Amino acid sequence: MHQMRSRITTSPSFTGTQIVASILFKRTMEDQIEGIFTADYLWQKKQVVPFLKIDNGLTDKNNGVQLMKPIPELVDLLDHAKHHRIFGTKMRSLIHEADIVGINEVVEQQFMTASQVSRAGLIPIIEPEIEIHSPEKGHAEELLRDALAAQLDMLDAESAVVLKLTLPNIDNFYRELIDHPRVLRVAALSGGYSRQQACTLLHRNRGMIASFSRALTEGLRVDQADEEFNRLLSHSIESIYSASIS
Repeated sequence: MHQMRSRITTSPSFTGTQIVASILFKRTMEDQIEGIFTADYLWQKKQVVPFLKIDNGLTDKNNGVQLMKPIPELVDLLDHAKHHRIFGTKMRSLIHEADIVGINEVVEQQFMTASQVSRAGLIPIIEPEIEIHSPEKGHAEELLRDALAAQLDMLDAESAVVLKLTLPNIDNFYRELIDHPRVLRVAALSGGYSRQQACTLLHRNRGMIASFSRALTEGLRVDQADEEFNRLLSHSIESIYSASIS
């Protein structure tokens, strides 16, 4: 896994020209690329901003959602991230159904964790993913948008977050969140869509940018020759970048 991530990161196609940031796992943060810690390599060599995934996975489904598991080591982890010159963090929850109790629990937990991240001097990415195959996806999006807006309105003027959301059923559905003064960016996750599907949907949602992982690596294999690997990665980055600036 580290070999694949290193190969993507060191590819000549992977630069800050079209990529704003990269999200690292804790082990990746502690690994090195060409003798340099990963976060330093990203910024110094590629001008790409490093973020860290901090959640410990998901709880069992309850009230139509999966909350984040507890993060008892969060204080130490944030200190460790700052030592490695990480810029911000990312944490994921998963919504399966349009259950208002569950969705409110997801959003409250996300913002409580984001508050700790902000107090540590880092920028939090809040990711309450909605399962793309949920038959209640549209209604869940309505409940999530309202819950996010309510929490954002309670943030003080010094706070700022990034939102990472599933591409919505209705084009530009999250426009009010994109325009909110406490929101730095609204990023779209590919969430199981193919790259072509995700880019088509993203193109229709102005102001959202891509935060694709599965879609980015679609078609890539660690055993590919450099020329083919870099060509496919370049095509992937270009298509995702073009959809992000539409």
